[in-house]
Amino acid sequence: MGKSFGRSPRRDEEKSQEDSHGLAEVVVDINRCAKVTKGGRNFSYAALVVTGDKAGMVGVGLGKAGEVPAAIEKAAKDARRSMKRVNLIGDTIPHPVVGRYEATRVVMKPAAPGTGIKAGGSVRAVVESAGVQNILTKCHGSTNPINVVKATLNGLRQLMDRKDIEALRGIRLTMRHPQIARRDVQAAPKAPVARPKPIIRMKNEEAEQPDRPEGETAGSGSQE
Repeated sequence: MGKSFGRSPRRDEEKSQEDSHGLAEVVVDINRCAKVTKGGRNFSYAALVVTGDKAGMVGVGLGKAGEVPAAIEKAAKDARRSMKRVNLIGDTIPHPVVGRYEATRVVMKPAAPGTGIKAGGSVRAVVESAGVQNILTKCHGSTNPINVVKATLNGLRQLMDRKDIEALRGIRLTMRHPQIARRDVQAAPKAPVARPKPIIRMKNEEAEQPDRPEGETAGSGSQE
């Protein structure tokens, strides 16, 4: 009987595991750390992975291992365990929000259809995994990928929908989201606009009048 040895999963095996979960996984950053010992340098890797179903569920995970595939697998499992639902309206966010984590601040604002995702690599990975397609973002402070990803996730988890705001304030809101109002206006039939006809009568009359000598005004004739 042959003896079986443990080994890390291959790339194709890892990809099949990811596809079986039906989730989109994005590797945001891989950081290598070297530890100097008596026998040489030992390398370890830390992977940052964002996981989401592109329908409102998103999570972030961090994994460390001696090899890159193993670190990515650990981070993906951590991201799947930490997935939470965020409130979206259509393909954008309901209202502006500011996410904070450590020295990073990420400002996010809703955008009209066709705008796209205006964001950097780390922010884009989080919002795309959550299912956002139109958004405006700006990152202030530290640009460390871990801080930016966690600040973006912090902002998305602050989003509230219409029912949450009504329950919090104890009133019924009458205003609608600008994107919904814009969509209703575009769908409504437009009334034809009556355009005034250009007036060219004066020009025709001036063209028909004969040329007068200089110094003679209209209405003044020769008196003898």
